[in-house]
Amino acid sequence: MVQVETAEAAPPIVDRKLFASLLFVSIFLFFWISLDPFVDLTLQSRASISTDNSNKFNQLLFLCLPIAAAATALATPMRTRLLPPAWLVGLTFLWFLLVSLISNHSFNSFKALVLSSLVLVAANCCLLLPRSEPHLGKLLAIGTGAVLLLCYYGLRFMPELSIHSAAEVVEPMHAGLWRGYFPHKNNAAAAMVLVAFCALFVMNTWSRPIGVLLLAGAVWFLLHTGGKTASAMLPAILMLAWIFERFPLLRIPLAVGGVLLLNLLAVGAAVSPSLTGLVESLGIDATFTNRADVWRLAMNAISEFPLTGYGLKSFWRTEELVYGGSGIATWAVTAAHSHNGYVEILLTTGLPGLFLSLLWFLVVPVRAFGRIDRSGHVSHAARLYLRIWLYLIFGAGLESFFFESSSGYNLTWFMFGIALFGIQYEADAQQVADARAGGSRDV
Repeated sequence: MVQVETAEAAPPIVDRKLFASLLFVSIFLFFWISLDPFVDLTLQSRASISTDNSNKFNQLLFLCLPIAAAATALATPMRTRLLPPAWLVGLTFLWFLLVSLISNHSFNSFKALVLSSLVLVAANCCLLLPRSEPHLGKLLAIGTGAVLLLCYYGLRFMPELSIHSAAEVVEPMHAGLWRGYFPHKNNAAAAMVLVAFCALFVMNTWSRPIGVLLLAGAVWFLLHTGGKTASAMLPAILMLAWIFERFPLLRIPLAVGGVLLLNLLAVGAAVSPSLTGLVESLGIDATFTNRADVWRLAMNAISEFPLTGYGLKSFWRTEELVYGGSGIATWAVTAAHSHNGYVEILLTTGLPGLFLSLLWFLVVPVRAFGRIDRSGHVSHAARLYLRIWLYLIFGAGLESFFFESSSGYNLTWFMFGIALFGIQYEADAQQVADARAGGSRDV
């Protein structure tokens, strides 16, 4: 855990620790809960292709909270280490900016890029606000506790907005499944897995009883969402993280190889009959709950602009796609995203964008964790970031949340940023600790 050291000075007007704590919790709750959490899925407007439902106050907070976090982070000794590795982050966003400017919907693309950047800045700077692992554990307990309380409050007092019903416009087949204040059961399931990881961290760093209570609440809710994938991934990721930590030679095959294999089988089954047969022989639904139609449409579109893509937020739910005539062939034209984060990056930013993203999302964390491991001490914070990172790089094979800023998905992008930068900071912290101890490791 990165600990921020400050020089002795006159007593500040506002207690810095209190301010940092309030700012951390505010940012956490803003991205996890938002200002308008409960969604009425029985309204016809929820099936509209319009996706801009934000209000002015929400936009103001979206801008001000990351800026406040950045200003606070710039006042710490870690100000020179923001957005690590800065060269790769800068190069990635520079390419994203280029493809956004040449997009047919350049304003939408540029706006999406700015908003996703703000989420990333908020995630990075939040890591510099806690003073220690116990402090971070306490803040995560407050944040995740509020999430669980609101979810269970909705079940008790607003079940019509917290449980899927047969009266819903788009997916009435989910009737009876819990979603809490989230817009969909899958969002709720993913969030509960993340809460469970945070609860384990709370147990080990701040309060075991509170951590156990949070874990029980998250798991119980998860089981009632009907999210089979998320429910299976929770224990699987815990085991995978244990293997990842203890067997260095398996890290690249598990992370990089595992993600590539998942995408080959999932997306490949949508376009290759031979892979379809292979996946079905394993007892797996080769359509991946009808995602195959979306992937086929996306891959056909990618073949037209393989280098530059279409730009962020410039393909799905555009008038050209929805009303362009292809709707006769497939329902997938009404999809909100690719249901695969890697396909979405390829679709929106082309091959260079995918290459830079894979380098940043997969290769850099593996190398950073190797630096942590060589120090001989893996902190509880490093394990938390590792679990979140592993869960989301595999979860991105079935959902799109990379570079997302829309409500319901920006919390996942926010937590992914926490994991990405957290692993980097833990590696740096171990390097500094080694140097202070007189070590001379070559990292």
